[in-house]
Amino acid sequence: MNLATIQAAAVAPLPDWALRQRHLIAAMNEAAPLYQARYTRQDGSFVWREEWPGMDGSDDGYESYHNWPLFYALGGSADLHRRSRRLWEAVTRQFTAYGQVYREFDAYYDWMHHGESSIYFYYFGLADPTWEPDRARALRFAGFYTGDDPQAQNWDADKRMIRSPITGSKGPRFENSWDDWSTHRWVLAEYPVPFDDLDVPVELASFYGETVPKADWKRDDVYAVILEALNKRQMRCDVPLNLTATSLIANAFLYTGDDRYRRWVVDYLETWADRIRANDGLCPDNVGPNGIIGETMDGKWWGGYYGWRWPHGFMTIIEPLTIAAMNAVLLTGDRTYLDIPRGQLDRLLELGREQDGQWLVPYRHTDDGWTAYRPMRPHHAAQIWYMSQDSRDRKRLDAIPETRTTWLEVAPGRGKGDDIHFGPWYCYLDGRNPDYPRRILEAQVAEVLRRMDAIRNDHGDPEEWDVHHWQNVNPVHTEGLIQLTCGGPQIVYHGGLLHVRLRYFDTQARRPGLPPDVAALVSHLDGDSTTVELVNINPSHGRELLIQAGAFGEHTITRAEIVTGAAGDAASGAAPQTVEIQNRRLQVALPAGRSMALRLHMERYSNTPSYTQPV
Repeated sequence: MNLATIQAAAVAPLPDWALRQRHLIAAMNEAAPLYQARYTRQDGSFVWREEWPGMDGSDDGYESYHNWPLFYALGGSADLHRRSRRLWEAVTRQFTAYGQVYREFDAYYDWMHHGESSIYFYYFGLADPTWEPDRARALRFAGFYTGDDPQAQNWDADKRMIRSPITGSKGPRFENSWDDWSTHRWVLAEYPVPFDDLDVPVELASFYGETVPKADWKRDDVYAVILEALNKRQMRCDVPLNLTATSLIANAFLYTGDDRYRRWVVDYLETWADRIRANDGLCPDNVGPNGIIGETMDGKWWGGYYGWRWPHGFMTIIEPLTIAAMNAVLLTGDRTYLDIPRGQLDRLLELGREQDGQWLVPYRHTDDGWTAYRPMRPHHAAQIWYMSQDSRDRKRLDAIPETRTTWLEVAPGRGKGDDIHFGPWYCYLDGRNPDYPRRILEAQVAEVLRRMDAIRNDHGDPEEWDVHHWQNVNPVHTEGLIQLTCGGPQIVYHGGLLHVRLRYFDTQARRPGLPPDVAALVSHLDGDSTTVELVNINPSHGRELLIQAGAFGEHTITRAEIVTGAAGDAASGAAPQTVEIQNRRLQVALPAGRSMALRLHMERYSNTPSYTQPV
């Protein structure tokens, strides 16, 4: 391997953040096996009930360990990697027995939940892409959506559409059965009724601060009417949520480099871009079996499954558009694909109105027009800015009120998506929050301790546990490590891929992740450079590592500068040492107790992305 090598020379006091980072990694390595021992049987299955009906639930099983292979790829223990594979198999077996999983993939469900299930599987490619069963599964799962699998004809190639919002390894689900929603009718009763014109009793109630009509799904007569309407109006439609399937197809591309997977991702996203243009710049939420917007909804472009009206509104429009656009950028290098979700953000801002000094945007559209006005959440605008590094995206992001009020706060906890700290990290990068590394590492260690306390005091009856029970106490979380070591945000949770500036490989152990005793801190990034500090806290043993530009080697490091002052490697006033690289990887030697800071100049999205590892 003809790689440039840079060796650290500085001897300096160990920074607080480096010691805290290594402590967090050690704490999670120790906690995870105890969590597994508490909640699983000898075969790895959950200690839980014998039956679980309906189509919901396997996503929650997978979510209970979803970030374990990612943690390994960042530098967690090899033992957790082995456990994560065994537990994926156990969840698959258990939910196959329950009836949700078929051929190792959900038999049928929507891409909100497929996305949650699949991130666990995608991380295996980052952990070890040479594991042949994973590669075979990746191609088989992709085949469910490319038309290659005769048992799962979810894809209409002529119209370039997914044939239903409920799809999976058994193909499109054109009619939901009575039992499909059985486990969470009580949850759906808390959301707005799906349509305005149903002949069911409703009552007005609060929903995210808005007064909406709700219907009692728990009543069989009400449920029968709703189910008939869902099947008649929604189940033969393509919906924006299906764009999350682009991650499944991109995953197959990352294993193979087969261009037909790249074409599928681009073709499907561009099909939705065409639909947006045909709908006056607004993304429609339902496209009928003949490719016509509003075909099963009396011509309405709203009212589709997980669409503008029901249940969440704008979130489930912008999120899949963002995931798909980011996937297209990754696979093609063409950042103009980000214009597709940008357009929806800008249209909503245009539709907004000022109230009490705040600019509010409509999150839902019903038969009465735009409603559910509230401040725009910055999460998807933030992901777009991170990928583009475009000043226009930064301006849009900075104009969202939340970025100017609560973004300095390091909130306790982690959130379901382990993604609640983009704001203070963003403020760290722009200089407003210099103490963020210490604060986030402190908070994340505290969360490990809190969850382990909850596990030790969990004396409930497993028969009574909700399907989310285990994921709520999983002691592994990766947001802080991704931000600090890789210089990137946590994934878009409902099915996104990992988009970061840097990855690391331990050349001595021949595995991904930071070597033992090595800590990393990305302190600056812009459109064409990334600054990272590396520290070996071991007083006796040197470490060697490779730095890779991008999670999938999608960037090129053109040259590296040893940064004056950041780690003391260069004498004050001296010209920085510069090394020409022109490679997606760089080798670094860290003798015992040494540290260094590097500014890595980059050409981003210049390489074909791949799971291929250099060790």
